[in-house]
Amino acid sequence: MTKIKDLHKTWSKDPDYLKDYQALEEEFTVMAAIAKARRRSGLSQTELARRMNTTQSTMARLESGRGQPSTWTLVRFAKATGHTLKISFQPEKGKR
Repeated sequence: MTKIKDLHKTWSKDPDYLKDYQALEEEFTVMAAIAKARRRSGLSQTELARRMNTTQSTMARLESGRGQPSTWTLVRFAKATGHTLKISFQPEKGKR
C-alpha cells in the first residue's frame, strides 16, 4: 500500500500540486495544532464538545479542517483544553 508521504513526495514534483499544497499549508498547521492541543489535554472529542457546549461531530470537523472556525471558537477551544490562543502575523519569506 502506498503511503501518503510517498504520494506527496511524488506529487510535489508537479508545480501545480505544489502551489495548491502550499496554499493550504496554513490550514494544515491550524488543524494539526487543534488536534495536538486536544490530545495533550487528554480529552476525547466528546468530552471537549461537552465543555464547549457543542457536539462531537463539530469537534471532528474542527480537527479535520472541514470548517473555518471563528476566533471566538478558537478561544473557547483553547480555554476548554487548558491552553491560551496566540495568533501572530509573520512576514513572508523574502518580502517585507
